[in-house]
Amino acid sequence: MSRKEGRMEEIMESKVMWYPDSKKITQMDQFRARVNSNYGLSLVNYNDLYQWSVECYPEFWSEFWDFSGIVYSRRYDEVIDRTKGISDIPEWFQGSRLNYAENLLKHKENDKIALYGAREGKEKVEKVTFDELRRNVALFASAMRKMGVNTGDRVVGYLPNSIETVEAMLAAACIGAIWSATSPDFGVNGVLDRFSQIQPKLIFSVEAVVYNGKEHAHLEKLLSVVKGLPDLKKVVVIPYVFPKDKIDISKIPNSVFLDDFLATGKVGDQAPQLEFEQLPFNHPLYIMYSSGTTGAPKCMVHSAGGTLIQHLKEHILHGNTTSNDIVMYYTTAGWMMWNWLITAVSTGASLVLYDGSPLVPSLNVLWNLVDRLGITILGTGAKWLAVLEEKNLRPRETNSLQTLHTILSTGSPLKPQSYDYVYEHIKTNVLLGSISGGTDIISCFMGQNVCITVYRGEIQARNLAMDVESWNEEGKAVWGESGELVCLKPLPCQPTHFWNDENGTKYQKAYFSKFPGVWAHGDYCKINPKTGGIVMLGRSDGTLNPNGVRFGSSEIYNIVEAFAEVSDSLCVPQYNKDGEERVILFLKMDNNSEFSKELVKSIKEAIRVALSARHVPAMILETKDIPYTISGKKVEVAVKQIIAGKEVLHRGAFSNPQSLDLYRNILEIQNF
Repeated sequence: MSRKEGRMEEIMESKVMWYPDSKKITQMDQFRARVNSNYGLSLVNYNDLYQWSVECYPEFWSEFWDFSGIVYSRRYDEVIDRTKGISDIPEWFQGSRLNYAENLLKHKENDKIALYGAREGKEKVEKVTFDELRRNVALFASAMRKMGVNTGDRVVGYLPNSIETVEAMLAAACIGAIWSATSPDFGVNGVLDRFSQIQPKLIFSVEAVVYNGKEHAHLEKLLSVVKGLPDLKKVVVIPYVFPKDKIDISKIPNSVFLDDFLATGKVGDQAPQLEFEQLPFNHPLYIMYSSGTTGAPKCMVHSAGGTLIQHLKEHILHGNTTSNDIVMYYTTAGWMMWNWLITAVSTGASLVLYDGSPLVPSLNVLWNLVDRLGITILGTGAKWLAVLEEKNLRPRETNSLQTLHTILSTGSPLKPQSYDYVYEHIKTNVLLGSISGGTDIISCFMGQNVCITVYRGEIQARNLAMDVESWNEEGKAVWGESGELVCLKPLPCQPTHFWNDENGTKYQKAYFSKFPGVWAHGDYCKINPKTGGIVMLGRSDGTLNPNGVRFGSSEIYNIVEAFAEVSDSLCVPQYNKDGEERVILFLKMDNNSEFSKELVKSIKEAIRVALSARHVPAMILETKDIPYTISGKKVEVAVKQIIAGKEVLHRGAFSNPQSLDLYRNILEIQNF
């Protein structure tokens, strides 16, 4: 048997881990019945519905618009011009008017809990009802309007995953301002690389955070960030760890505490009314950021309508989320999973916002929250599950987990043995949904599905209307073997544009340069022809993505090459057989300097302070030379291929091709 045939046989011997309840009528089933009725079809299962959704994508999105109950002030004239391809970035739902925040705040069950706020080191869990959430958002929005925030202005958060973060974002969305955020663990450089490009008018921040049992002061970093953002009109500081009277914000220009800021939003003694600007479907909602592999991070602009309808498809159809659910995703406010989570409130579900370490004060902290709050859907990163397994934690023996029906995982590929761990030691009758997509579409290409089987080591299926294939280098679809993840049909959730990309050159290069007219954002995957399941295989470009923390090598170079001892450096990812990624940093020393443990320690600390602990490479090694092209470009991809055991064929493109041989058979990196 050939290696290729062996791989095919291996992937087709998929082990079933979970079956859907055949007696349960899901929202996916209801939607399929609706499509059959309205179009005279007989789609009998998910695969039939998927095929119809990618072939008839305008009809699919039209049907889902109505099925999802989207609130709008004007219906659309046309779903999409189907003569345009994905690289044309066609306009969706032309003529419609709606507001993202209105869709999240529409529920009339006033006394139902909308948000739970849980924090490391705090026994008390904050609770905000739908009625309170509407009133709070109205106050935030009124204060923003009073200070001059208008439609299209940028409002940013340097914030933890907290209730106030949600309220500030929703208030910006009410006005039609554009929200962007980074988490407090980002260093000054990382924040300014992002926010300085979009010229925000208003920033929200905290004075400190608690993580891993320690208090981390934040005001010095905030001051440096504010100094680097000359267009700011106001800095709102939210007392988060310490009481207001213990916090000195006098050095921060144009700063004010949150309660004083909100007081300006009151109308006499009356609470302000909620007002929702009615905006086009494609109006910007969020600015997210690329990794910054070749320079400053690209600023991806995501539309309010596209984000809303795509997230609702994933929550309502793929997750069967209803107002009976309590949903938590362990995330920071700067990761796209936060944006994804927040849209779930539109279904009437309650959200749990957790800020802090998932391992402190005990390894059971998130499982204890599941039991305490009745969480039904819990999302996390694959790495967290692997850590629990390594530490031999058995939640099934220590916790009830009675309410939990779904566990979601993303950020990095979910190892096959993690499936075994979940079903043996956490819960047997739970849907384990590995999901994958990215910041580029602020959502998922593939993921959980309540209607189909879970197979060990596989993402269940490609999501509805996501015309995804795996292509080889010749641009041909391949099944059961590694290829580039591509998308062939337009998506409402693709960025409308990049900020400061006047003619769209950066946008076209980012997604359509590998295969003209076809989306390819740099992921390898393998699609099982028998089950339809997908295995993610890591990045195909120079982007670094260890445990879901997506960043570019240039962010590391900016820090490292400031060290006088270092003359050059190279930062590359390495993958193990399970698709997990770690980052290796190679240092070329200055002639008069020596590679040492002390230098490695200093560099790691500098990266942690300037960017975050999550950016610190797993390994730092010395090298004598670094490959460059004849035109003077550093070549990361070639080294990535070599340490993966592959050959680099086009050595003629290098000015110093002999340098490639330095990266073969490096003992320190063989056992990953």
